[in-house]
Amino acid sequence: MKENDVVLETISKIAIFIILTFGFYIFLAGHDNPGGGFIGGLVFSSAFILMFLAFDVETVVQSMPLDFRAVTIIGCLISIGTGIIPIFFGHPMLTHEDGYVTLPLLGEIHISSVTLFELGILLTVVGAVVTIMLAISGDNS
Repeated sequence: MKENDVVLETISKIAIFIILTFGFYIFLAGHDNPGGGFIGGLVFSSAFILMFLAFDVETVVQSMPLDFRAVTIIGCLISIGTGIIPIFFGHPMLTHEDGYVTLPLLGEIHISSVTLFELGILLTVVGAVVTIMLAISGDNS
């Protein structure tokens, strides 16, 4: 049975939003600056772990029906796919493509297949870390 700690829950809601925003920035800045999928995944994982600490694990799992083992598998498949797909087009493994796209409100944006690879890494890290933490806590989700 967990105590009702209103202050911890209220501060955690604000902190989780800040952590997720910072993790998203680190993820997007990763192919040009330090950061990327692994560090962004660790930051995202810390937000999920804070949710599990501030609120009851069962409550969080019920409100967010996500199988983190499946998230790990999807992340691995995305990363492996972006590494192997260039082989089918006659390029070496892990060859990346990049370009610029002009969007109506945002202007010109640089996109790269490295970002898709980093997304796979992020999902793999988040899924693995949260799965490990749930296993340590004794939850079967």
